[in-house]
Amino acid sequence: MADISAQFLSRDELVAVVQWYAEMGVDVAVSEVPHDRFAEGAAEIAAQQARAAAAVAERQAEPQLQQRTGRIAPGMDRAREPVRLAAIAPPGPEEAARTAGELAASARTLDELRTALDGFDGCGLKRTAGRLVFADGNPQARIMLVGEAPGADEDRQGLPFVGRAGQLLDRMLASIGMDRTQVYIANVVPWRPPGNRTPSPQETAICLPFMLRQIALVDPDILVCLGGSATQTLLGVKEGIMRARGRWQDFVVHGDSGDRTIKALATLHPAYLLRQPSHKRLAWKDLRLLKKAAC
Repeated sequence: MADISAQFLSRDELVAVVQWYAEMGVDVAVSEVPHDRFAEGAAEIAAQQARAAAAVAERQAEPQLQQRTGRIAPGMDRAREPVRLAAIAPPGPEEAARTAGELAASARTLDELRTALDGFDGCGLKRTAGRLVFADGNPQARIMLVGEAPGADEDRQGLPFVGRAGQLLDRMLASIGMDRTQVYIANVVPWRPPGNRTPSPQETAICLPFMLRQIALVDPDILVCLGGSATQTLLGVKEGIMRARGRWQDFVVHGDSGDRTIKALATLHPAYLLRQPSHKRLAWKDLRLLKKAAC
């Protein structure tokens, strides 16, 4: 296929095609043979666990070997071995969520929280994403908007809502006389899932402590959940976005000085509106509610 393409396309044209694929969110090469990506991922984790178990067994045998021979076995570096084991064996979901909660709670500023996220390795999405997508807008704003997860454009730029959905969000804000200087924007999950897939419940749960701490540090008066995933995660509702949108709910912010209840509004995600433009009228109703509450 590459030989045939090369006969008809110049190098610049081939580069343009690849760039277009990247912009459309294509990030995995496929072949004529189907691949079970989930099975491949499970096999990789199993291999890591097997290597970790072997390393632990080797380390446990070290004292006996040293006692018999009076020497430390080759490669048994006591100082470096724990670091190697930590790199081989990724933390389980419960341990990762617990670590995330501890790191998030220790952050006293948004900069510290971002640094904590940069150093956090408990979410597998970090290994496949290009960069951390932390936030955009004004951290002093009264209104905070929270989406689901970054897309391809956000992953490249390191900012939330900068692709087509972000451009629509800017127009939505402009329709009620607002822009990004008057809001603070983030996502529940700060790393892009491969292929723009929906984050798994496990991935969302691991990242949630960081998002809750981010909300507490911004301390907004109004929280806007963009889309069903963010709505269900933050507001704890079980119903779909079409039933949850358009009405105010209470959200408790657990700040350093105590708990505070603020208003929360669920609305349709801009990416959904790009696929279903007829539902923009519903989003417009929600925006009018937001404008009235912000005045």
